[in-house]
Amino acid sequence: MAVFGQQQYIDIHCHCLAGIDDGPATEADSLALCRELVYDGITNVIATPHQLGRFNDCNEAAQVREKVSALNEELASRSISIAVSPGGDVRVDERICQLLEADKILTLGDGGKYILLELPHEVFIDIKPLLVDLASLDVQAVISHPERHRVLAKAPGAMLEWLEQPAYMQVTSASLLGEFGASAQQAAWRFLDSGWVSFVATDSHNSNGRGPRMRAAFEHISIRLGEATARLVCIENPLRVLKGQNIQTIDSMKAENRINETSPSIT
Repeated sequence: MAVFGQQQYIDIHCHCLAGIDDGPATEADSLALCRELVYDGITNVIATPHQLGRFNDCNEAAQVREKVSALNEELASRSISIAVSPGGDVRVDERICQLLEADKILTLGDGGKYILLELPHEVFIDIKPLLVDLASLDVQAVISHPERHRVLAKAPGAMLEWLEQPAYMQVTSASLLGEFGASAQQAAWRFLDSGWVSFVATDSHNSNGRGPRMRAAFEHISIRLGEATARLVCIENPLRVLKGQNIQTIDSMKAENRINETSPSIT
C-alpha cells in the first residue's frame, strides 16, 4: 500500500504573498499559509499573485520578485522548509505578449516557458489567438482552474483546440474534494478522467478556508486513477515547470508505460 503522506509536492499556483492581492493580508498570515503548505507536504511553491484584470497596474514583475525574495529570507530565518519562486495568475488580456516582453508580468517560476492564465469567470472567451501569439514567444499557457468556470465546466469541448496548441490544464486540489461545489468537483474529475489535466495545484489563499489540500487530492487521485497519474500531475509536471522542461500529458505517460510493459527485458 502506498504511503501517501510521505510524498513531496510542488505547487505551481498559490497566493502566498502578503498584502498584494486577495491572499494573505499580513506577513503573519503569509507565514501561517506557508506553514500549512509545508504541513501538507509541499516543498516548492510558485507565488502567483493576480496580475491584470482588477489588479491592472499592480503586482508588476519587479515587485513580485522583491516580495518573493523577502519571503524566502523570512522563511529561512524561521526554519520553515519551503522554497518560493515568483510567478503570476495572469488574467487573459490582449496585451499579454507585449507585457511579457516589457517584463511587466511573470511566467511561472520566472522561467520564461509557461504562463498561468486566468479566464474571466462570467463569460467565455476563445483564447486560441492568444495561445498562437504566446507560441511566437516560445511561451505555453497553463489554464488555471477551468473546472470552476461555469461555461467550461458544462461544455469543456471548447478547450480541446487550446490543448492542441499545446496549452495545459490545471485543476484545483480543493475542487477534487468538493470544496468548490458539486459542479466544480464533477468537472475536475471528468477532466482528469479524460486525460486532459496536466497539473493539480492548490490555489491557496489563506490557512483557514482556502488551504492547500494537496495531500488529500493526491490520495484520491491515486485511489481512482493510480499513483502514477497522481505523481504526474502533483509532482512530476510541476517539477518540469520549475526546471523549464517539457510537460508530459496523462495520455503520453500511459502510452509510454504500455511500451515499457510490453518491451522484452534484456538479461
